[in-house]
Amino acid sequence: MPYWYYDKKDLQNTPSFRDGISNETENRYRKEGARFIIDTGSKMDLGYNTVATGVVYFHRFYMFHSFKTFPRYITACCCLFLAGKVEETPKKCKDIIKVAKPLLTDQKFSTFGEDPKEEVMTLERILLQTIKFDLQVEHPYGYLLKYAKCLKGDRAKLQKMVQMAWTFVNDSLCTTLCLQWEPEVIAVALMFLAGKLSKFEVVDWNGRTPKHNAWWDMFVEDITMDLLEDICHQVLDLYSPQTQQSGGDSPSETSTSKPPKNEKKPPSITPPASVSPVAAVATKPVVTPVKNGGETKTEPLKMEPLRFSYPSYPGMPYAPVYSAPPPGVVPHTVAAHVPPHSVPPLSVPPHSVPPHSVPPHSVPPPHTVPPHSVPPPHTVPPPHTVPPHSVPPPHTVPPHSVPPPHTVPPVVPSLTYREPPPNHTRFGTPVSVPPPNYYPPLPARGPLPPRPLPPGPPPPRPYYPPP
Repeated sequence: MPYWYYDKKDLQNTPSFRDGISNETENRYRKEGARFIIDTGSKMDLGYNTVATGVVYFHRFYMFHSFKTFPRYITACCCLFLAGKVEETPKKCKDIIKVAKPLLTDQKFSTFGEDPKEEVMTLERILLQTIKFDLQVEHPYGYLLKYAKCLKGDRAKLQKMVQMAWTFVNDSLCTTLCLQWEPEVIAVALMFLAGKLSKFEVVDWNGRTPKHNAWWDMFVEDITMDLLEDICHQVLDLYSPQTQQSGGDSPSETSTSKPPKNEKKPPSITPPASVSPVAAVATKPVVTPVKNGGETKTEPLKMEPLRFSYPSYPGMPYAPVYSAPPPGVVPHTVAAHVPPHSVPPLSVPPHSVPPHSVPPHSVPPPHTVPPHSVPPPHTVPPPHTVPPHSVPPPHTVPPHSVPPPHTVPPVVPSLTYREPPPNHTRFGTPVSVPPPNYYPPLPARGPLPPRPLPPGPPPPRPYYPPP
C-alpha cells in the first residue's frame, strides 16, 4: 500500500514547480480546486465524507502531475465523480458537469473542451493509476467525535468547541495537511486550536492515567507542542486577509498590473463572543481587494440558517460564515501559507527511491562460469559425441578426471518416445466379443392384473386449516 505523507521539502518540489509554476501559484491552484469540489458537492447534497475524499484525491493527484498538463477544474470534477462511487453516493458525470458549469467562467469552462463528459471519463483512468487504486481514505471527522466523547467538562462549551473544530477540519481541506499528517494528528491539533479559541480548557477525561500529561496522549503519543502549533498556523493562515490574484486557467499568467496607491487595507472584523452558535447572524459585507485590473471588489457574505461565531483571536480577522456538516460556505479570502519553520514528517515518500536505480547487469547471475574454469570431474560429454575407441590412454588423463564406469549412461539412439504399432495378438488368443443382439429380446408384456379395492368406504381425509 502506498505511503501518502510527504515532507515539506517534497511539497515544494512538485511536478508543477519543476514545470515552472511557483509554490505560491500552486498553493492557489490547490485552494481553488478544493473550494470548487466543496461548492459543487454542497450543491449536489453530497456528504462531507464524499467531498473530503474528492479533495484528498485532488491533492494526491498533483503530487505526480503538473497543473500545466491537467487543468485543475477537470481534475476536480473527476475526483468528485470517483469519490461519489467510492463513498457509495454516486452521481452521474453529466450531472456533475451541469452543476459545475455555473460556478465557472466561460474561459475556465473552455478547458473542458468540446465534450466535457469524455474529458472527465478519460481522466478517471489516469486518476486511478496515479493514486494506485488506493481508494479508501480516512478523515479527521470520525476521530474528532471519538475524542470529544472522552472529554469531561461543561457540555455547552464542549459542544461549541467540537463545532468549531469541525469547521477547522472543513477548512483544512484547502491546505496540504492531508499530505503531511495522519487524520488522528490533524483531529487532535484542530481540537487543541478550537479549545484555545473557545476558552474551553480540558481538565479531566475518561481513561486518564498518571503517565498522560495531556488529553491527547491517550490517543496519539509523542505529539509535541511545536507540531500542534505548526498545524494550527497552517489553518489560521487561511483566514489572514491577503491580496490575491484572480484565478485564471492552468497555468495562469502572472499579472503585471500594480495595485492602486490609494488602496486601503480590509477592515478587521471580530464577531462578538456572546452570539449563540445556532442563531442567524447578520454581518457587514467584507471588502476583499482583488488584484484584477486594479479594481477592488466588494463581496457580501451569504447568510446561512446555522452560523457559528468565534471569539476574537489576534491576527485572525474573519467573519462567522462557517457551519457544521455538510460542508458549508468557505470564505472567499483564503490563502494557504506554509510557515517558514518545518516540522519533521513521519517518513519519506515512496517515490524518493526510483525502482530502477540498480542496473540489471551489475550483478552477474549465480550460474555464470568463466570460460577458463575447469569443469567439474563428474562432467561427461554426451555419449553420441565420443566414439568407443576415442578414450585417451591412461597416462594422458589425470586419474581423478576419469569418471567411474558405472556413471557412463548407455548409448541411446533416440530419446523420443514412439507409440508401438498396434498388435491385436499380444494378449494371446483373441477375445470373442458377442454381437450387440446377443441377448434374446424380452417377451411382450400382457395387461396388468386388476388392482383389488379395499372393502368399505374410503377413510375421511384429514382437514388442515389454512395458516
